[in-house]
Amino acid sequence: VHAHLISARKRFQIDLIAETAEPRETMHFALLLGCGANAVNPYLVYALLEEKVKSRELPLDFRAAEANYIDAVSKGLLKILSKMGIATMRSYRAGCLFEALGVSESVVEKYFPGVVSRIGGIGLEEIAEEALAPHREAYAAVPAADGADAVPALENPGFYRFRRGGEAHAWAPASAGALRLAARKNDPAKYAEFAKSVNEKAEKIFLRDFLDFRRGNAIPLERVEPAEAIMRRFVSGAMSFGSISKEAHETIAVAMNLIGGRSNSGEGGEDPARFAPREDGTSARSAIKQVASGRFGVTAEYLVNADEIQIKIAQGAKPGEGGQLPGFKVDEVIARTRHAMPGITLISPPPHHDVYSIEDLAELIFDLKNVNPRANVTVKLVSESGVGAVAAGVAKARADGITISGAEGGTGAAPLSSVKWAGLPLELGLAEAQQTLVRNRLRGKVVLQADGQLKTGRDVVISALLGAEEFGFSTALLIILGCVQCRSCHLNTCPVGIATQNPALRERFSGKAEHIVSYFRFVAEEVRGILAEMGFEKLDDIVGRADLLSRVPAEDGTKAARLDFSRLLHFEAGTRPEARRKSVAQEHGLAGALDEKLLSAARDGNGAGTFEIRNTDRAVGAMLSGEIARAHGNAGLPEDSLRFVFRGSAGQSFGAFLARGISFRLEGDANDYLGKGLSGGKIAVVPAADARADFLPEKNVIAGNTLLYGATGGEVFIRGQVGERFCVRNSGASAVVEGVGDHACEYMTGGRVVVLGETGRNFAAGMSGGIAYVYDTRGDFDYFCNMDSVELTLLETPEDEREVRSLLEKHVAATGSLLARRILGAWETERSRFLRVLPTEYAALLARRPA
Repeated sequence: VHAHLISARKRFQIDLIAETAEPRETMHFALLLGCGANAVNPYLVYALLEEKVKSRELPLDFRAAEANYIDAVSKGLLKILSKMGIATMRSYRAGCLFEALGVSESVVEKYFPGVVSRIGGIGLEEIAEEALAPHREAYAAVPAADGADAVPALENPGFYRFRRGGEAHAWAPASAGALRLAARKNDPAKYAEFAKSVNEKAEKIFLRDFLDFRRGNAIPLERVEPAEAIMRRFVSGAMSFGSISKEAHETIAVAMNLIGGRSNSGEGGEDPARFAPREDGTSARSAIKQVASGRFGVTAEYLVNADEIQIKIAQGAKPGEGGQLPGFKVDEVIARTRHAMPGITLISPPPHHDVYSIEDLAELIFDLKNVNPRANVTVKLVSESGVGAVAAGVAKARADGITISGAEGGTGAAPLSSVKWAGLPLELGLAEAQQTLVRNRLRGKVVLQADGQLKTGRDVVISALLGAEEFGFSTALLIILGCVQCRSCHLNTCPVGIATQNPALRERFSGKAEHIVSYFRFVAEEVRGILAEMGFEKLDDIVGRADLLSRVPAEDGTKAARLDFSRLLHFEAGTRPEARRKSVAQEHGLAGALDEKLLSAARDGNGAGTFEIRNTDRAVGAMLSGEIARAHGNAGLPEDSLRFVFRGSAGQSFGAFLARGISFRLEGDANDYLGKGLSGGKIAVVPAADARADFLPEKNVIAGNTLLYGATGGEVFIRGQVGERFCVRNSGASAVVEGVGDHACEYMTGGRVVVLGETGRNFAAGMSGGIAYVYDTRGDFDYFCNMDSVELTLLETPEDEREVRSLLEKHVAATGSLLARRILGAWETERSRFLRVLPTEYAALLARRPA
């Protein structure tokens, strides 16, 4: 109706209300509204609520139960809007921001114009049958004992958790048990049993289940590259220390290092104690250090202790969402690792606030490469329609590798609406990325990695044929370590000591690195067997050879028979092998950086210097900080060991990841991202010496947006105003500034901020730690502050006054600020203009702490 009214140019003359018994979950409403409904009446839900109220199953009256349900659905819809980057329901309605999976193109074109359907699928006849089947089942007569017809029992279909007789799940108890036993007993026969249950499952679940590889002239197994060479391509998925326990996290890292693969730290940082080998010669160091939107624990020391730095743009299990670690999982060790306070909820923003374009991503890659030139910098993307174009942009941004994360990969802490309704199969994204990169002659510059519930050697080979050179495993490793899939990862109640920080539960952890090593050897040997069967000696020989894949025949009349895999299996004939896989190194343009002069001055023992700077000088200080962190760790150098003055206009990321012991003074102005990831250094920014006599610094912008993003320590003093998102996700730096734009102190978890001027809107949104002090001369700051998570008070204690005065005195000493000097000179009257911004959660924790 919606599509027809649009074609008839009548849609704006009428509202459409969907009155239906079917919708019950949040996504059902999102689909109806997104496809054109103005409102939805789920009348069966209301009838059920009324019945449960009457039977006293719900201890509420009907109006309260109805209001609670509507509120829950509304909040879920807001979450979906947020994931899509949409602010209002009016903008979301009828946008049809979906991709069809398994629906024929003829249906999509007629009823859902604009929606993408890449593998075809069922038509109207099958859709009608699917709709009528539950109705027939619900009204089927069931003879009762007295001869009357009884209402059939409503069974749990097992949509979200395995139920015997319910919907098929990729990880059923039998297959999980077989894998765990095979790994723990190092039993090849048991692994073969597990692999058969996955590779030849009766009910197909993944797209790869519909594919098979073409056999060629088989070769002897001895001619195939060894298992060790194949295992070096394996990586563990990004699971943060905090989401899983210390024991689980370190066991995975040790196992990956034993096989020559790479473990991924996840976004929670890493304990520096793990950077050095253990006494027994093993290493718990994660070779891949992840940089996510929260920037938790991302210091110069963290980055230089990486072989690969992965920028997580999205996660396959929940694209568009940031992470959240509840306060009850943040113990002393996790808080120290993430540079936060124990008990504080830690929230990652949905986007990277320094990445709003491919050019911004190129800047972040450049920043990280400056800190650690020895590491590869890769980017993690989610499988979705259009990921090929994004992958091409990432390759042009000079990333060394790209990970395609499929929806099959899961997290027990993901919202239920994301578990079923977000992301797309790995195979679609992987094939699109490979095809686009090959077509644009970019594939040879990047490594392509597949991440999406890989389990067996067959999964690895099919992923390689679609374009992958490296392969990520996550859930399988947790299963081996003892995971029983109780889906309580976010509750801190994991009964096997994996996804918990509870000391008593962690004692139950029984996993060993050797178990994971055994599993990977089984997978590698299975890969070798398939390669021999296909007639190839090396995995490299089949990367991107989609022409060696074919679809498994399906019975006529089945839904599977309607699927079309031609786009998925498209192969550019005539492409050279080196054009289908990584063959050349990216050029990162690090030569000739201003940091080379800083390093020279530092090595000469001078430790000081004055330099002209231009806006093309980017990430100044990052390379120097990386070398200091590599030699001295997070402790850096003694205070003010290196002192540099810059005159001019600094480029992006000035002072990024600046290490302790380095002091920068900028006389001029700065672009965006100043002090990004500040790691203990000091930065002062003042107007140029030749500024006009009537120039008022406190009334003019002197630095750009997103300053001190993810800072973990250090001090910044800015004589002038700055742009938006000042101190976003600050974890421990102290800063004084004379005016800020919108969203300042957003998601801040630590540190101190003093604002001596006007603020933009939405100040302190999501702030859960640290303290901000705002000089409120107009008396209207409460209008600009987001009060959802903070409280405002005056400077109530002598400690507050001493802290503010101390920071102002440092500000005067560093910048010569006349504004700060005037406030200090009239302190007895001016102190009453300061408001303290204190997160309520942080205040409650401070109140419980012993004096």
